[in-house]
Amino acid sequence: MFRDEEETFGRHRVLSLFSGCGGMDLGFEGSFIANKKSFPENDERIEKVLNENWVLLKKTRFRSVFANDILSEAQVGWTEYMRRFGYSPNIFHCQSIVELVKMQQNGADIFPKDIDVVLGGFPCQDFSVAGKRMGFDSQKDDYGKEREDDKPSEESRGKLYFWMKQVIDIVRPKIFIAENVKGLVNLGNVKDIIQKDFASADGNSYIVLPPKVLHAGNYGVPESRERVIFIGIRRDCLKHEALMALESDNIPTEYDPYPKPTHSCTIKDDSLLAPVTTYDVLKDLKEPEYTHDESQKVYSKAKFQSNGSQGQIEIKLDNIGPTIRSEHHGNIEFRRLSAEHGGKHTAELDAGLQERRLTPRECAMIQTFPPDYNFVMKKNSGRGFLLSSSGAYKVIGNAVPPVLAFNIATRIENLWDKYFI
Repeated sequence: MFRDEEETFGRHRVLSLFSGCGGMDLGFEGSFIANKKSFPENDERIEKVLNENWVLLKKTRFRSVFANDILSEAQVGWTEYMRRFGYSPNIFHCQSIVELVKMQQNGADIFPKDIDVVLGGFPCQDFSVAGKRMGFDSQKDDYGKEREDDKPSEESRGKLYFWMKQVIDIVRPKIFIAENVKGLVNLGNVKDIIQKDFASADGNSYIVLPPKVLHAGNYGVPESRERVIFIGIRRDCLKHEALMALESDNIPTEYDPYPKPTHSCTIKDDSLLAPVTTYDVLKDLKEPEYTHDESQKVYSKAKFQSNGSQGQIEIKLDNIGPTIRSEHHGNIEFRRLSAEHGGKHTAELDAGLQERRLTPRECAMIQTFPPDYNFVMKKNSGRGFLLSSSGAYKVIGNAVPPVLAFNIATRIENLWDKYFI
């Protein structure tokens, strides 16, 4: 049975944009399986310990009421997994944000009312150091296709954050969280422009805090992944003390919505936990030829290239993994290389395990998606795929790690009553 509107009453209603396969959304939902080493022992956010390696996290007070992405692969993955929370597939919209806003402006009832939180990982390709870094001058449209002309456009992929701002104008949430790649902060004055534009939402109604770059490895994610996070909070919803604190030059720690690091990945602090390694999250997985898991059975067959291009290294098992990218098969890192190609996992090679690239399941586990999230799904007829390995690699690499998102969500959840009237 699907959750109806009344069941979300008294909860914090979340509208998600550029949702992908739901990394941020799942983090805000909670109630998913995570590695035990990603959290301090006896962490109150843990619902129960499942075994020596895995825990189930508690459900949060956040509830998804709207999700959106242009990728059909994202829609398939999101709706399949999130149905466990009682959500109808109808809350996921597979149109561009530009199209949805225009439909709303023309009188259609697109966006739900009484929204508390807006989430959005606006497209990052135009700001990423791995791309052409076109930024606001992106040559792609809102569906990621080449534009027909070279004239600047408010509907280009590099300007889609501004359409997120227009959704904020419409639904007027108490708080919004936007994320993008770290490279954005080093691209001229892009960060300042985006921060100023977000602050102008609904007639300058929002405090937009100085964005911070969060390294996922410092929050129990076994991955070298950095994301810049923008947080905006609606002034007229805040208690007086919270308003004064958030508008001060130095925000008091007790009002800071950014979560404190839990792990010492890039931070030297003996009070923090040791980084979670790729071995910690991958050690329970069987090799592709011995598993029934469709997401573990398949992997990129792209051959090793000795030219030093992306994806030609094997992951380290005693450290965090590389950034999982939304790339074609030839840029997916190797689970192990052969001795001929410089492989270091000698015990595995001596046991007869073969050179191969990471599977979608392994990429997802490094991203901290739960092991029961189906990323490769065959059609019921057995002919073709609802979600192929290529599609899985794409949406996994685009995602926010759920464990990182959960840390952001629970920090905001803990501050909710301190912030809002």
